[in-house]
Amino acid sequence: MKNINDFDMPPVLRDFLSYMQTIKGKSPNTVKVYFYDLRVFFRFMKLHRGLIDKKVEFNDIQIRDIDASFLQTITLSDLYAFMAYVSNDRDNSSYARARKVASLKAFFKYLTYKAKLLDSSPAAELESPKILKRLPRYLNVEESKQLLNSVDGQFSSRDYAIITLFLNCGLRLSELVGINLNNIKETSLTVIGKGDKERSVPLNNACIKALQDYMKERPRDGVKDRNALFLSARKQRISKESVQKIVKKYIKAAGLDTERYSTHKLRHTAATLMYKYGNVDIRALQELLGHESISTTQIYTHLDSKQLKNAVDSNPLANYDKDENENEDDD
Repeated sequence: MKNINDFDMPPVLRDFLSYMQTIKGKSPNTVKVYFYDLRVFFRFMKLHRGLIDKKVEFNDIQIRDIDASFLQTITLSDLYAFMAYVSNDRDNSSYARARKVASLKAFFKYLTYKAKLLDSSPAAELESPKILKRLPRYLNVEESKQLLNSVDGQFSSRDYAIITLFLNCGLRLSELVGINLNNIKETSLTVIGKGDKERSVPLNNACIKALQDYMKERPRDGVKDRNALFLSARKQRISKESVQKIVKKYIKAAGLDTERYSTHKLRHTAATLMYKYGNVDIRALQELLGHESISTTQIYTHLDSKQLKNAVDSNPLANYDKDENENEDDD
């Protein structure tokens, strides 16, 4: 996968991305998202202004020549036109559009207040589209067991440990592939989350046993990354793409919908099951999942209809009947 420095881009964009990573502490993945969003915007602007032959493929439009003088001509109307374009022509969801708004706001704020290239930001009044929050998809207990029971084959101990960690610890994909041997200390695991933030995740009995079983079979000779916990068939750190394929394979083998479930849905599953069955405090869940904002954690606190009914039934007024009370008073 390309490093952000390998992409061709105008110096002003490179300076912005460097600022976001080194000064603001954004993760490499977040910086790449900024780049992808702004590259689409610059390509659109060149097309929008008639600076490119319409026969040129959109993805072939070069952005190297974008400079301060060009950026100084961009208006709020241009930004609205861009948002209409990504909505109508690129079929971006409200979430994807909101992310682009955030990228534009951050970029033009940098140009205005840090680079001092603009007198004011055209994105200052750009509103983010409303995102309809959906309840996260997750596996129930029986489906989770089905998934675990579907694991077999040459690398079954490794694959079982991977899925067990996803289902019990709620790890992100990048966190799982980044685990090193020295990150495991008896009953706890240290992971590096978003923004390179380190956190400790307790390991339950299922995780400890799965890891012990895997370590008995983990290759020792010819390993390219000796400290990596999970290794590929080539004896190097397993990639995110490989883990995604592994999870999809077993989701299919378990008779579950591969379109509905993924590695991230296993994170949803862990969070939901912990909250539903563990009576876990929302702050504790936030810490376990490595969320910066508790509002992100709250999407996992959805309740099923049985829990909602139990909550209503437990109300002290649940069995109060006015008529019966009046009859008692008459007696």
